[in-house]
Amino acid sequence: MKNRLILIAAAAALMASGACSKKQVSRSTGWNYNDPKFGGFEVAKEKEQKIGPGLVPIEGGTFLMGGTQEDLLYEWNNIPRRVTVPSFFMDQTEVSNLDYLEYIYWLERVFGQDYPQVVQRALPDTLVWRDRLAYNEPLVELYFRHPSYHDYPVVGVSWVQANEYANWRTDRVNELQLIRAGILDFDPDQKNENNFNTEAYLAGQYEGRVKDGKRDLDPSGTGVRNVRFEDGILLPKYRLPTEAEWEYAALALVGNTVNERIVERRVYPWNGNGLRTDHKKYMGSFVANFKRGQGDYMGIAGSLNDGAALPAPVGSYWPNDFGLYNMAGNVAEWVLDVYRPLSHEDVADYSPFRGNIFVNKKREADGSIALKDSLGRLQYVEITPEEAANRKNYRRGYVVNHRDGDYASTIQSDWTNLQEDPNSTAKMYDYGNTTLISDKSRVYKGGSWADRAYFLSPGTRRFLNEDEATNYIGFRCAMNKVGSSIARKK
Repeated sequence: MKNRLILIAAAAALMASGACSKKQVSRSTGWNYNDPKFGGFEVAKEKEQKIGPGLVPIEGGTFLMGGTQEDLLYEWNNIPRRVTVPSFFMDQTEVSNLDYLEYIYWLERVFGQDYPQVVQRALPDTLVWRDRLAYNEPLVELYFRHPSYHDYPVVGVSWVQANEYANWRTDRVNELQLIRAGILDFDPDQKNENNFNTEAYLAGQYEGRVKDGKRDLDPSGTGVRNVRFEDGILLPKYRLPTEAEWEYAALALVGNTVNERIVERRVYPWNGNGLRTDHKKYMGSFVANFKRGQGDYMGIAGSLNDGAALPAPVGSYWPNDFGLYNMAGNVAEWVLDVYRPLSHEDVADYSPFRGNIFVNKKREADGSIALKDSLGRLQYVEITPEEAANRKNYRRGYVVNHRDGDYASTIQSDWTNLQEDPNSTAKMYDYGNTTLISDKSRVYKGGSWADRAYFLSPGTRRFLNEDEATNYIGFRCAMNKVGSSIARKK
């Protein structure tokens, strides 16, 4: 009887809130949603985020970030620390040559005639294959463009180029979302600034070929409007994963978790060492592509170990327990963070990251968003100290070197010198003289085809300038998960 009364009361509450009616009703005002007679306030019917192409869900959680083996290089830059990573999405594989060729083709079609420098800036540096004492010249011409290498990870791409690719991918995916929703029609004639850009579209600065458009329920509107982000049609940005996200996804401790207890900690993205031991059929098979020893990149003919002298196709070997391929070996991967040796001590314990520069959209004197640039992108400006003066969570826009490299964290601080640049890192990190660390030093993670097994551990950290590239660093993209932390696969 008690349970029955509870159900009756719950049903009455739902009816009172309008949840049982055909129209959605506001719980706070009683007005109908999505009804022009009631003002036309719209609420999206689809609440779950769609999964973007190429991505798999990574359910977040807490883990011990940092070194899981002896620090052979004595760098002390990955001291273990417990953090929590929110749920997100991540590419199942590394970005391939074919993926990147599609990007280059689009740039050539849209910008190639009037802005050829845009295409040139995006091209991988294929000269990274050259070695003064090796015959690698064929790879300079063949690795990126020959069809035999289409499914191999793209290399020779800098951190800056990887971010530009992620921005482009966001726009292409969202453009297709609008086309499939019947909002826009295909427009193969996009040129220069007249190309689909997600942010420009949301700001009303891109029209394109409107098909049906989005019905405008505002009684004072025109009847058709642009899609808003609140409609749930557009996806969040593709981007590089943070260091914490990448390391968490690589370890994939979800496979060793029972009742919120990790029963076995991992050194690599799998249990055990570099050989598979969990299945009789595959016993002794290599689970990653790496350099086993001096001069041994692939093993002996007739009995190859990892079977790849250089990078292997992006879907090679076995995925980890999140379903991700090559989170150790093949190519190392760029992540979003700026490198600092002691970042693990400084960064937040929830969604840790170093590298923030807080910005606002550039606006005109009347407060409207400034016109997009010649490439069709909105312009941004760094938040000034005056704008952040009354905030408690930050006081300036540039916080890349907060607590490690900024003026306040140096032992030479002289607060009488009010002209000191608060963004200067030179006093602590004298780049080129006493260190190779600067605000442009970016972390890359995971071992590669050219690395020994030590670097296969997700906890190891290395860095390179954001505008440099190598033949052993590639990347994959990630995306924020909106709403529930519980991952769903479909």
